[in-house]
Amino acid sequence: MFMKKPRHRIFDYTPRFYKPETDAEERRKRKLGFRSKKKYRTKKRSPIIWLIFILLVIYLYLKLSHAI
Repeated sequence: MFMKKPRHRIFDYTPRFYKPETDAEERRKRKLGFRSKKKYRTKKRSPIIWLIFILLVIYLYLKLSHAI
């Protein structure tokens, strides 16, 4: 009685760059299960690491082949 009841706030927000056709495309892609390639990007390894790995494999191959 002594206090006002709280009312729901009303927001009148319109997005600046809304494109309905893009929104429909995104919805369709999500429904079909397509995902962007950015999420699955792997880090590129340094060529030096690959060189060390290859040299290690060659060394182990030669070491084990002479042991027989």
